[in-house]
Amino acid sequence: MKRQSGILMHISSLYGDYSIGTFGKSAFEFIDFIRDAGFSVWQVLPFTVTDEYNSPYKSFSAFGGNPYFIDPEKLFADGLISKADLENAKQNTPYSCEFERLGRERMALLRKAYLNFSDTKKVDEFIESHPRLEAFCRFMTLREQNGNKPWQEWESNEITDTETLGMWQFIQYEFFTQWAEIKEYANSKGVSIIGDIPIYVSDDSCDVWENKGLFQVNEKGYPERVAGVPPDYFAEDGQLWGNPLYDWDELKKTGFGWWKERINHALTMFDGVRIDHFRAIEAYWSVDAKETTAKNGVWVKGPGIELVNAIKEGHEDKLIIAEDLGDITDEVRALVDESGFPGMRVFQFGFLDDSNSIHMPHNYIRNSVAYSGTHDNNTLFGFLWESEDAVRSRALDYCGFSGGDWGGATPLLLRAVFSSVSDLAIIPVQDFLMYGSDTRINTPGVASGNWSYRVTKEQLEKADKEFFKSLNRIYRR
Repeated sequence: MKRQSGILMHISSLYGDYSIGTFGKSAFEFIDFIRDAGFSVWQVLPFTVTDEYNSPYKSFSAFGGNPYFIDPEKLFADGLISKADLENAKQNTPYSCEFERLGRERMALLRKAYLNFSDTKKVDEFIESHPRLEAFCRFMTLREQNGNKPWQEWESNEITDTETLGMWQFIQYEFFTQWAEIKEYANSKGVSIIGDIPIYVSDDSCDVWENKGLFQVNEKGYPERVAGVPPDYFAEDGQLWGNPLYDWDELKKTGFGWWKERINHALTMFDGVRIDHFRAIEAYWSVDAKETTAKNGVWVKGPGIELVNAIKEGHEDKLIIAEDLGDITDEVRALVDESGFPGMRVFQFGFLDDSNSIHMPHNYIRNSVAYSGTHDNNTLFGFLWESEDAVRSRALDYCGFSGGDWGGATPLLLRAVFSSVSDLAIIPVQDFLMYGSDTRINTPGVASGNWSYRVTKEQLEKADKEFFKSLNRIYRR
């Protein structure tokens, strides 16, 4: 890794006119914007279809793209929808994702675009070259045919609705075609894009439906044991995610083929990736599927360095970040070191107690990524505002705050992140704007009210871009 800095912002948080951020002109403008502020990395969250709580970390597919990210203006420009369609798709508010409205209206708009699309040969060729996406399109079609029930409850696996199948294939073609243009543009401007790989998949997913033998599920496909994490900083009962766990013995017999496909797919889309919950590769928290909290789980050994070596193969020159947060042991630290992947350091975690935490900037190492916070954290200003006095005082003292009103202390905290020895420094867009906790995108362990945050173009333009230019210049990022 060379010394760089970047901004973390999901596509859904981009500004625009269509109820959610898309692969439209705002994505290209954002690339120009961050480059002009001295940044050279844009980190995003998973691009997958979201769950009923709008989370991208529990999807119908680890490979398929989220239809809502398709740019309606591009569909109009290509003659696939009318001007009236475009006007009707415009949002009511620019400040949050209108998930309810999207659920009611966006798929109908995409179906109309598909019915007006004539170059089916391009779609056919794309789908033939992406078998995991072909399976995802079949899965989503069958799910609709079966009343949108989980696949374990389907009455039929025979596709009769060829129009819906064709629509999903068109959606995936359009999604990946539009994204490829954005990535090409970013790279031409000297901006790299880092994606995100959730460690687990949903039990109601194409991944389990198509590969049942690779997961700890019963004959009907229901999980016997599920994923989560024990009690921690985020949740006193732990987090019961409910995802099915992998059958690592079976995956090993295939040379971890499914995981290698997943990494190959991601590193075609992105210049680098972050593997979420990397510690589960060393040991994972296993909870009986009948439990209602994650408290009563057990640690089980994972595949370790064998999986790491499998997914590194052919990608030795690509950036793979190990999300090594949470309940970290010496064994996890040893695996991260052996992998060669950079781990994560999160500024906010450095001051939760009076220990000499590895998350305090003076303890960072070069082969790491320094974050002011992640998508699971409060904003920096929110962290200061909501922390106990002792936590706030430790952070402010560390950064040289001289006393008085600490409301304007966020720049001092950001400077500590940028000045650290970590090769890569990443800040969420909310910290770039120096906003409070009302702009937080996710609170772990809380099911509803997350993922809807959006920025506006006016907010970005009013931000102190010169301050970040100076940080990037002074600290050689």
